[in-house]
Amino acid sequence: MTADGAARGGPAELYRDPVYDGATDPVVVVAPDGWWMFYTQRRATHPDPGPGVAWVHGSRIGVARSADGVAWRYAGTLEPDAAGLSLEPGAPPSETDRTHWAPEVVFDGDSWRMYLTEIDGVPDRWPGHARAIVEYVSADLSVWRRVGPLALSSDRVIDAAVARTPDGRWRLWYKDEAADSVTMAAVSEDLDSWRDEGVAIGGRPHEGPSVFELAGRWWMIVDEWRGMGVHVSDDAVSWRRQGGADDVVLGPGTVPGTGCGHHGAPARDGEDLWYYFFAQPAATPDAGDDGASADGIDARRCAVYRVRLRVDGGRLVCEAEAAD
Repeated sequence: MTADGAARGGPAELYRDPVYDGATDPVVVVAPDGWWMFYTQRRATHPDPGPGVAWVHGSRIGVARSADGVAWRYAGTLEPDAAGLSLEPGAPPSETDRTHWAPEVVFDGDSWRMYLTEIDGVPDRWPGHARAIVEYVSADLSVWRRVGPLALSSDRVIDAAVARTPDGRWRLWYKDEAADSVTMAAVSEDLDSWRDEGVAIGGRPHEGPSVFELAGRWWMIVDEWRGMGVHVSDDAVSWRRQGGADDVVLGPGTVPGTGCGHHGAPARDGEDLWYYFFAQPAATPDAGDDGASADGIDARRCAVYRVRLRVDGGRLVCEAEAAD
């Protein structure tokens, strides 16, 4: 084991997007009809994506299916229509007029809900573009009805994570770029209206929160672009960092290539809790912004991996399945 609990050699590569080789921000759900993966379909290998960081924008939500959570096949993309989004097989349009990022998918007991980051247009630079988290609902994970944007702390919000917490209420955590890119929280009794709860995780900038219960405690993993920061809580409201300020999991040297792990989400399968995440095997550790500033097509390519999460001596560790 390495210092963060990942096996030497790193986790095995599970999936690549067959269209643009830019599968990022995966969220995996285990449904009665099998495993579903929803991910940001970055246009890493698009022949003419536009200037600057346009290749990171203009993305659809890609969908992959699996019988076991290990072997995945591409199922298509969620394409906008008059009612919301619908799964369409094959590649997305070569030109798009909007950006979809970082889906979060949860089951509320009756329906599936998706919390999706949406940006109008295809920006070619970072500052100055509004982002919103928009809710969708579905009965089958294929056809999604648009409910609408959530009223949150600013118009620069991305990367939703949603869970029902010990007090019986629902909470949503997200990155607010207008608040120095820290994690904010909102609370809801019924998933219909949300009330701001302020800063959940402050400090150094980060993104991509994911929240889950394991071994009787609550955990939050955030992407610090140098590995993942881990925070722990008894109530999913008040958090403390695991270890010191520089303590991360899935940092350089624990995943394939020279980069580190980025933005992921947990999936529970019986006794196992898997954390699916992405990495850019050819990116350098200092690429920053989850590799979005990477130069060259090869450095932009992404793959999806997973590690088993467990608690050892009160510490969250990542246990990798060895690569072939």
